[in-house]
Amino acid sequence: MKKFKNKNELLEWIKALGIALIFVLCMHTFILTPVVVKGASMMPTFEEGDRVVVNKIGPRLTNYNRFDVVVLDAKEDKSFIKRIIGMPGDQISYENDVLFVNGKRYEEPYLEEYKKALKDNRTLTEDFTLEECLGEAVVPNGHYFVLGDNRQVSKDSRDPSVGFVSKNKIVGKAKIVFYPLDNLHVID
Repeated sequence: MKKFKNKNELLEWIKALGIALIFVLCMHTFILTPVVVKGASMMPTFEEGDRVVVNKIGPRLTNYNRFDVVVLDAKEDKSFIKRIIGMPGDQISYENDVLFVNGKRYEEPYLEEYKKALKDNRTLTEDFTLEECLGEAVVPNGHYFVLGDNRQVSKDSRDPSVGFVSKNKIVGKAKIVFYPLDNLHVID
């Protein structure tokens, strides 16, 4: 009788572990996934090696917004992390390190740390218009214009090889930096 009880208990543990594993795999595949930041294109918001949690389902149920930090499927096994600057239909330009969307000035407080560190009256973001970069007056429907926060080194939508990013190339919103622990924070 004792063997039967142990066998039942073992089966229950196996079932519980199997269900937990399936739950974790579903969460990772469909809802939340960790991503490691590579490169300096999003400094100072993210450092090389930061690990972020990406919300894959929330944005699919709602919409992406200007200034959301998103993870993009760039190539087969490579992802980029960038900030949405231009929404579909937007006209984007930079003048004297200031963002203009549809002619309206926008503040970018997440860039202040970098701007203060610049020397010799240099600008973080060089002057440009969408037409100069990509030959389009506005961001096309179903697409976004994305930039890295470290504008001087970021490969982003200003580069014709990246260009406008299709909504279906966006994996999700970066929500939390969870590692290293001294950099733990929620992403604005």
